[in-house]
Amino acid sequence: MTLISDRLNALAASETLAMSQKSAELKAQGFDVINLSVGEPDFNTPAHIKEAAKKAVDANFSFYSPVTGYPALRNAIVEKLKNENGLDYNAAQIVCSNGAKQSVCNVILCVVNKGDEVIVPAPYWVSYVEMVKLAEGTNVVISAGIEQDFKITPAQLEAAITPKTKALILCSPSNPTGSVYSKEELKGLADVLAKYPNIVVISDEIYEHINYMGKHESIAQFENIRDRVVIINGVSKCYAMTGWRLGWIAAPKWVADACNKLQGQYTSGPCSISQKASEAAYTGDQQCVVEMREAFERRKNLIVRLAKEIPGFKVNNPTGAFYLFPECSYYIGKSHEGKKINDASDLAMYLLETAYVACVGGVAFGAPDCIRISYATSDENIEKAMARIKEALAKLK
Repeated sequence: MTLISDRLNALAASETLAMSQKSAELKAQGFDVINLSVGEPDFNTPAHIKEAAKKAVDANFSFYSPVTGYPALRNAIVEKLKNENGLDYNAAQIVCSNGAKQSVCNVILCVVNKGDEVIVPAPYWVSYVEMVKLAEGTNVVISAGIEQDFKITPAQLEAAITPKTKALILCSPSNPTGSVYSKEELKGLADVLAKYPNIVVISDEIYEHINYMGKHESIAQFENIRDRVVIINGVSKCYAMTGWRLGWIAAPKWVADACNKLQGQYTSGPCSISQKASEAAYTGDQQCVVEMREAFERRKNLIVRLAKEIPGFKVNNPTGAFYLFPECSYYIGKSHEGKKINDASDLAMYLLETAYVACVGGVAFGAPDCIRISYATSDENIEKAMARIKEALAKLK
């Protein structure tokens, strides 16, 4: 007998967080573990942002904020969207939350009814499908392999749409693949969606500034679907502020109002100090963003080169985020010292226990033949980790 709800029992635990915890346990036991499983920058939050937080403490920003966030922050986000993305919103269309993860979940819970279908391109971020389950929706997964750079086509999208389709979740730049949709590719998807006015587009753009293509493109730019696109974004990745927990949506007013109502009942407004720090992030000097992106691109070039030297790995060239997602089917079915590799989760565990390198198996991302390797770490760690991975994989027969 269990007293835990069916709702919770239906959820899977986060494999990314579980792998990070397992690597931390081995590290605590004295093993030299290189953790490439975490989805966060290894940089410190820039000094001017931390200073803004300190000033906010001294200025007694210690009371409840509005549920949707302080007007000054929401207006700063409005200006960011206008200046960087050419998109016109007003503050009433912005809802700030406790991280972009809550922002995504807010929207899903607000628009998805029991039995509604949500289209999720795979590989996908692990939490999307679990959030849809929480809303009692039905995941409709579209698989896009490495041969198409992990990006779905308009034809695939159209084939997945049914009268029950309520939403599409799109992530560009992508976690876990690092793939980025071009303007032309997004337009192809938008033209399909324009035929189906009841589909909400949830566009996760949290990796917007970790983009090696020169310019971020948002699907919200297309007027034929603009009135039902919800942008998800935040400060975690581009300003190295993962622990500050500040995400936001830019949405049609009816979605923003719904998220305000939902959030008002279960968390209220996000941390007051984090909001003042985030305001400084958006209104301050953006050179820190440029410098971090340049470092990530250098690391990306390094890890792609090293991964291509590993026999059996199929590797694409990511154009955003800080992940490599090699296809590893060559090693599925092989063994070493009685340990058989049945899928990528087994492979990830083998690499942790044999090479002391933590990455994440692709099963939880809807890609059982791939592993996710984060290169949000030093060049030295990347070189050491990839050498260990290569050596460990060579033992599999």
